[in-house]
Amino acid sequence: MGSNGIFLLIVTSAAKEREKAEKAAQKKVAKTPSSGYTTPVSQAMSPVNTPSRASKKVGMGAKKSGAVTPRDTGDLDARLLDMAALNLLPNKEEPIDEPPPKIALERGKLLQDVRKVLEGQGGGKKAVSLVVIGHVDAGKSTLMGRLLYELGRVDEKARVANERGSSKAGKSSFSWAWELDGTVEERERGITMDIALQSLSTPHRQVTILDAPGHKDFIPNMISGAAQADCALLVVDAITGEFEAGFDRGGQTREHLLLVRSLGVSQVIVAVNKLDQVNWDPSRFEEICGLLRVFLVQSGFPSSKTSFVPVSAMLGVNLVNCTDANALALSKWYKGPTLVDLLDKLEPPTREIVSPLRLPISNVFKGQNSGTGVTGRICGGVVQVGERLRVLPGDESAIVRLIDVEEQSVPWAAAGTNVTLYLTSIDPIHLSIGSVLCPPSDVVPLATVFTARIIVFDIQLPITTGASIELFHHSRDVPATISKLIATLDRASGVVTKKNPRVLTRGTSAEVEISLRAGTLSGPALSARPIPLEPFSVNKDMGRILVRRGGETISAGIVVDIIS
Repeated sequence: MGSNGIFLLIVTSAAKEREKAEKAAQKKVAKTPSSGYTTPVSQAMSPVNTPSRASKKVGMGAKKSGAVTPRDTGDLDARLLDMAALNLLPNKEEPIDEPPPKIALERGKLLQDVRKVLEGQGGGKKAVSLVVIGHVDAGKSTLMGRLLYELGRVDEKARVANERGSSKAGKSSFSWAWELDGTVEERERGITMDIALQSLSTPHRQVTILDAPGHKDFIPNMISGAAQADCALLVVDAITGEFEAGFDRGGQTREHLLLVRSLGVSQVIVAVNKLDQVNWDPSRFEEICGLLRVFLVQSGFPSSKTSFVPVSAMLGVNLVNCTDANALALSKWYKGPTLVDLLDKLEPPTREIVSPLRLPISNVFKGQNSGTGVTGRICGGVVQVGERLRVLPGDESAIVRLIDVEEQSVPWAAAGTNVTLYLTSIDPIHLSIGSVLCPPSDVVPLATVFTARIIVFDIQLPITTGASIELFHHSRDVPATISKLIATLDRASGVVTKKNPRVLTRGTSAEVEISLRAGTLSGPALSARPIPLEPFSVNKDMGRILVRRGGETISAGIVVDIIS
């Protein structure tokens, strides 16, 4: 018998014994004349281990086995005692509901303040979010951990603790990565599995770091991180054979670049890591740069917004400076900028602060003292403390109690900011990953059928009408179907080249109709649950989608129109 069965048996036996005791007490009360005295409720609810003086005298000769001698308290008092033991009595001290905070600024004044900050007036640094991508084992987490240490974001105590812990686990080479790979499973397996969020500061930029997993099994998590980024840092392994494994078909170097470009990222820094393992060979650096330059242009990255930098994450070479002894071999032929120099030149994209608030939720958690917390990247508009927001899908609303940006409490946050909101006046059960927060007066549309313009990637199996797919939109992924192939388009001009095509092959640009479907293919027909979407022409971040099939990203595109 399992533990649950034993527990039920004990509870049933205890209930039967209590029922017998109650019947016996009722019979005794019926036979004995009433004395006009009843045991006070407070006495029945008093702790068992602190009896009154009278009970102490009675219990002097009792056994010290820990058993409690039943008291003739009557039916009512026994029930109250049981309820008090199970903590089922109503609490006399009602929790004090703090009044929700009030909105401090009217919208016009708020937008003026936001513009000043975004333009860098008053000496403030421009904020930019950066997703770190690349093939598994390229050294992404190690690079970020070492960079944070060099910039003073990781103290010596934490570094020594990570070094000792990784050595004890037999993974001493992962000590720098442990600063970002914080879970037990990530440290045991030696790979990043979920998005790690950190921040660093350069002379002119405040950079939010999103360290994405490189393993293909965790592509959905990588997509969630890339959807929150303005720019990308691609880390590649310079060791012979390792770069080729990531860059060839099936490697994550190619897929990650296609994914971030499809999600609107146009600026990319390529860090050629582990060059110390090939003796700082300049020809190897140029070979890698040459291969990637061609692919980046083909993928839609402007050449003016791509840059390359040679680094060694383990040695800390060319991250912040290139002057120490380990950098002598590199400094003989490389005179360019360091990684921090390139990060300091990243340009944040134009922020849609005038549009309605759109905040897709990427995580939900219980705050210690501040209610329920949600995190995500604001895709449009401005949010401030005290504002009431609608949660879609659903019919619930919440009030913003606190706003945290980079672990600092702020009165407001604008589009492009990775933010944590603490909400009140809502049950956490109504908040889920993928839901969108928006103003009650301008809610985001919900869609089950929509048209999209997509670009088909390098696939082996063509896309046909009725193909089952997995649709990704920010942190949400839902089952869907390509319900109609409307037309193929010219990639350069967007002109229709063929209506109602039979199939879509690699490299094709097309307009298709996508229908969401219920989560199961078997059993009774269920209606698909709508998801928050907007056309790309209304909100660029809310109008981007990715399509996957069989563990492979097959296309990406933008929402053209919502049908239903």
